[in-house]
Amino acid sequence: MDTILVSLAFALIAGLLMSRAAKLVNLPAVTAYLIAGLLIGPFCLGRINVAGLGFNTLAQVGTMDIISQTALGFIAFAIGNEFRLKDLKTMGRAAITVGILQAVITTAIVDVALVALHYAFPHIISLSSAITLGAIAAATAPAATLMVVRQYKAEGPLTKLLLMVVAIDDAVGLILFSVSFGIASALETGTISVVSVLIEPILEIGASAIIGALAGVALNWLEKYFHSRSKRLALAVAFVLLTVGFSQKKFNLGGVHVGFSLLLVCMVTGTVFCNICETSEELMARVERWTAPLNMLFFILSGAELNLTVLANPMVILIGVVYIIFRSIGKVGGAFVSCKMENTTPVIQKYLGITLLPQAGVALGMALTAANLSDGAMVRSVVLFSVLVYELVGPTLTKWSLYKAGEIKPEGRKDSREVNAPDNSPALNIK
Repeated sequence: MDTILVSLAFALIAGLLMSRAAKLVNLPAVTAYLIAGLLIGPFCLGRINVAGLGFNTLAQVGTMDIISQTALGFIAFAIGNEFRLKDLKTMGRAAITVGILQAVITTAIVDVALVALHYAFPHIISLSSAITLGAIAAATAPAATLMVVRQYKAEGPLTKLLLMVVAIDDAVGLILFSVSFGIASALETGTISVVSVLIEPILEIGASAIIGALAGVALNWLEKYFHSRSKRLALAVAFVLLTVGFSQKKFNLGGVHVGFSLLLVCMVTGTVFCNICETSEELMARVERWTAPLNMLFFILSGAELNLTVLANPMVILIGVVYIIFRSIGKVGGAFVSCKMENTTPVIQKYLGITLLPQAGVALGMALTAANLSDGAMVRSVVLFSVLVYELVGPTLTKWSLYKAGEIKPEGRKDSREVNAPDNSPALNIK
C-alpha cells in the first residue's frame, strides 16, 4: 500500500512538472500528462526498478485500473451534461447524423485499405484482422477531447457538436465492432452467431441506457433532500462510483451474454440528471473541480501503459502507418461529408473531423476482444501503435482546430495564489 501511494504521488508531481514544461511550447496539458506517464512508466524510468519511483511493470500499472475506470466514469458523466434539451433541439439531428456517418465511413475506408494490403501481402495481415481493425478505427477517445475543451474553456457550436458526436460515437462503434468481429470470426471458424453480432450489442446499448436513466432519476430525487454544497457533491460522486461499479457487471440471460458500457451508463446518467434537475449546472461545475487530480492520474496512467515494444516490429509499424493514414482520412472526410449533408457552417465542416482523431481506451478494449483471432496479437499491437501516435498528437490537433474555429479565446494570466485585496469597508458595529 505504501508503495502504491508513493507511486501515485510521484506520478502527480511528474505530471504537474511536465505540464509546466509543455506550457512553454504551447502543448495541451493532456499531452504533458501522457508524456509524463511514458517517462515514469516501465519502459523508461520504471526500468531502474526502484519501488515508488515510477511504475516498474505493466502489471503494476494494471493494478491502478480502478483509478482509470473511475476517472472515465466522471468524464462520461460530464459529457452527458452536454446533452441538454436546448442544445438537442438545435444540434441533435446533426449530432446523430455525423456521429453515425463519420464512424461508418471511417470503417469502410480503413477496411478497403487493409483488405487491399491483405491481398497484396497475405502473410502480413489476415482478412479477418483487416476487417476487425476497420471497425476499431471508428472509435474515438472522449477523455482527451473533453480535457482539451476544459483546459482552454472552448465554447461555441463546433465544441458543442464535437462533445455530442464523441458521445454518440461510442454506441455506433460498439455495433460496428460487434458486426465486423462476428464476420471476422465467421471467416476463421466457418460459423456466424446472430446473437453475438446483433442481439448482444443492441442489448448492451439498451441496458446501459436504462440503467443510466434510472440512476439519473434517482440522483435527482435524492439530491432534493440535501442542501449543503458538500453533501450534494458527495451524493453526485457516490452515484458516479455506483454507475461505474454496476457497469462492470456481466451475466448470462437465457444463453445471451449481457454486459454494460461504462461510457454509455455514465453519459446517460449525466444527461438525464442535467435535464431534470434545475441546479445541475452548479453541481456539475463542482464535480469538475473535484475530479481534476483524478483526471490527471487517468492520463498519466494511460501514458505509462503505452507499450513501446511494439516499435520493435517493422510489420506492426507498416500496418499501423496504413491504419493511421486511412483512419485519419475517414474521420476528416466522413465528418466533412456528414456535416455538409446537415448544412452546418463551413468552419464545422472543416475542423470537426480533426478533433475526432484521438483514440485510446475504447479501441484498446476492442483490440483485447480481438485477441481471439488467429493473429489477434498483431491487431492489438497495431492498435497500441496507433494509440501511441494519436494520444500524443491528437490533443494538440484538437486544440489547434478549436483555436482556428475561434472557439478558444486567449486569456490573460491569472495566478490562483494571489492574495485577495484587503477589505477596507468599515466593520459592522454589532452590539
